[in-house]
Amino acid sequence: MFTKFKSIRFKIAGMVQLLLIVSAVAFYTITLTVMNHHLLNEVLKRAEAISKSTAASAGYSLLSKDFLGLDNIVFKMRESNRDVESIAIVGLDMKIIAHSDIAKGGKTLAPPQGRLLQQGADGTTITESTSPSTAGFEIVSPIVTFNKRQGAVILRVNKSALQDAQHAARNKIVAFFTVILVLGIAGSVVLSSLLTKPIQELSTGVDDRKEGKKYRQLKIYSQDEFGRLTASFNEMMVLIDEQSSKINKYAKDLEDSYVSTVRVLAAAIDARDPYTHGHSTRVSMFSLQLGREIGLNDASLEELEVACLFHDIGKIKTPDSILRKRDKLNEWERGEMMRHTEYGAAILSKASSLQKYIPPVRHHHEWFNGKGYPDGLKGDAIPLFAAIIAITDTYDAMTSNRPYRNAISELETLEELMDCAGKQFHPDFVQVFARLMDKRIAAEMQMTRG
Repeated sequence: MFTKFKSIRFKIAGMVQLLLIVSAVAFYTITLTVMNHHLLNEVLKRAEAISKSTAASAGYSLLSKDFLGLDNIVFKMRESNRDVESIAIVGLDMKIIAHSDIAKGGKTLAPPQGRLLQQGADGTTITESTSPSTAGFEIVSPIVTFNKRQGAVILRVNKSALQDAQHAARNKIVAFFTVILVLGIAGSVVLSSLLTKPIQELSTGVDDRKEGKKYRQLKIYSQDEFGRLTASFNEMMVLIDEQSSKINKYAKDLEDSYVSTVRVLAAAIDARDPYTHGHSTRVSMFSLQLGREIGLNDASLEELEVACLFHDIGKIKTPDSILRKRDKLNEWERGEMMRHTEYGAAILSKASSLQKYIPPVRHHHEWFNGKGYPDGLKGDAIPLFAAIIAITDTYDAMTSNRPYRNAISELETLEELMDCAGKQFHPDFVQVFARLMDKRIAAEMQMTRG
């Protein structure tokens, strides 16, 4: 059962965690994309601002041909913005007038090559270089003085600066989502546990009911739907217990009434012949003693008792002229008397609830060696109850007076039973029965002497 609930808990936690992971990955991707775009815009805006500021400062110096001032502007801008790879001031012919790398002064710069990202109304352009060796961004801002273009500022930003910023941002995002994911997984485990606790409690209650254990009130963990379901289950179990108690009482009364009816019927059958009065009851008593000794449970003993009371029910169809005849029966009469086992089985077959008693009623005159009747069953093929009744029925018959002979003593009867063990009777059962009767006879003799 606990494995089952672990499985449910793992399924709930797994589904929540999977949803959490998928959501986290999706949000991470979206956040990272937005963040990269934002960083790119910020870098480009800053680079554009530096380029335009440089162009504005360089205008008058370029007009007055103050080349030293231009070098100073470029130097200061480069020093104050370490993420800028280079700054150049060029004339209209793209010849370098001032450069952050002094060695490049006087050279001609090639126009920016790559993908044009942005072009402003003032003529400022932003180009992304696609060459692996020169990966970066170039911002070109025109230098205009008195509405006349005199040159341009070309500012280059290496992509490494952007990548460093993106890497730092990505690390922060990863750390943030890792914390969220860990907290989410822990929360899913707690949530799955909270969800499965009331289910497990309900299942335990059902299992206890199936196993016949005394019902206990289930614990209510919350006041939500699960809590109301558990409360309803408790109320239902109380009602079922009350109804079961009533049904059990009715069943017990019905069973007692049924057994009493069987006893009356058995007594009526025995009453047809004064010599067999009380025979079925005595056979039942002896059989129950033997059944207990060989280890039959209570349910089997109850069934054995009823089978004993029914064992001669077929004699209802046997004529009184045969039942009460004082002389020995002739061959036809003996055959008719033997048929009482078949008559009894036929009578019991009319009611489905009585059919379980047919085997002992039909076969209690079978012999262990296969020479009995009506079917000539042999050994262990003879039903258990029939084998028991065969011994106790014979014992009571031999120790009771009959029209054609007087009763035989108990000791002589036991000797006769022992002689027939393995032939007519089950040898093991005869041994047990003889031991029981010896104890009973010894106890009676002791009481008589006392």
